[in-house]
Amino acid sequence: MKNIQILSAIVLIALGFTSCKDEKQEQAKKTIDSYVAYVDSVKNVAAEDLKADWAAVEAEYDKRAENAQLALADIKDNTAETERINTSKIKYEEFKNEMAAKLAPPVSPKQQLRNALFGEGKIGDDMSFDWVNAKNIHSVYQQFVHTVENNKDSYSREDWDEIKLMYEALDSRKNTVEKEGLSAEDNRKIAGLKIKFAPMYTVNRMGAKSEETAAAKK
Repeated sequence: MKNIQILSAIVLIALGFTSCKDEKQEQAKKTIDSYVAYVDSVKNVAAEDLKADWAAVEAEYDKRAENAQLALADIKDNTAETERINTSKIKYEEFKNEMAAKLAPPVSPKQQLRNALFGEGKIGDDMSFDWVNAKNIHSVYQQFVHTVENNKDSYSREDWDEIKLMYEALDSRKNTVEKEGLSAEDNRKIAGLKIKFAPMYTVNRMGAKSEETAAAKK
């Protein structure tokens, strides 16, 4: 009888452990369900409606993502749950990138022009040309002059003034780069681009000014 009682007690303890383990696993799955549902709910809200509260959205996401990751340890076979978490991570990152683009301040026309002339974000308000060196300066001039040539008919007088400012700054950087070992071949090619740019600037800058004057008289 005593042995039966001991066995019964062991069985009850084992069942208790199993019950606790199952409960912990179920709770872990609910935590992951909550994380997945949160990502889906955020993606279904219009970006305009999220702008004001985006910092709070990110903080809540970080908390739920961390909890979901920790919950995996309480699930015996967590392959499927791991995949669910990873899928939701990808969804959120894609959405986050979309929001970053929408939350970014609008790019001014001047900055748009600089981006076109030199590449996205290469020249900002500090007008630093430190990234231009002996190896890349020819390609920088090339992009600059070809961009101007391709868009010369659409530039306003203000655009041409900005172009001249950027051109002179690039020329100033060239004086420094020449001392750093600019090759004779690149120097010759740059000279050709400068010869091409000078009359193009003069003619089109005058044309843009004449068009604005004529438009102002109407």
